[in-house]
Formats: sequence, C-alpha cells, structure tokens
Amino acid sequence: MHKRTLIALIVLVSAGGQALAQDPIVGDWLTARGQTAEIAPCDDGFCVTLKTGQYAGRQIGALTNTGKRYQGKVTDPANDRTYNGKATISGTVMTMSGCVLGGLFCRSQEWTKK
Repeated sequence: MHKRTLIALIVLVSAGGQALAQDPIVGDWLTARGQTAEIAPCDDGFCVTLKTGQYAGRQIGALTNTGKRYQGKVTDPANDRTYNGKATISGTVMTMSGCVLGGLFCRSQEWTKK
C-alpha cells in the first residue's frame, strides 16, 4: 500500500470514529430505574452498557443510527429477554422502546442524559 493511500485510510477511519463519538446518543444516561447506562460507539453503531446497579458491566443493547432514530436490540437484564429496540432523542431526554411481535406490543422508558 502506498504511503498516501495508507494516510488517507487512517484519516477516513478516524473521521468516522469521531462522527460516532460526537453523536448525541453517546454518553452516560440515567435510566428509568435510576441506574447509569453508558452508550458508546462500538462495531457499526452504539453499545448500551449498565455502569451501576445490580447488572453493572452488562451490555444491554446495540443500536445503529438511522437518521433521527436509533434501532437495534435491547435486553431486559432482569429477565434476560431481548427485544427489537428503538430510541429517539429530544434534547437531554431519550425515549427507549422495546417491542415484540413486529412492533405490536411495545414498552417505553425515558432516560435522561447526565
């Protein structure tokens, strides 16, 4: 690989990582149950990991940005069930939903950015 090509590739990868890091979903969030969840870039999207509470250290979701919404999978750590998840952000409030049966039944929570 030519030196210029390698440098261009490094710049592209860095720029993509910075874009994910600047996404409004990235950061610490106070969950509806009073725990702190960290949302950080990972793979091709964002991983949701609990930082406090009974299930601290457990990854409970993976979401991708689809424009103004996020979607992916979320897991309820209390019963270890995984749901189709989606989230929207308005200011410092994120509405997180988990759905079953193709979205027929959904439960939502509001999380607040710390």
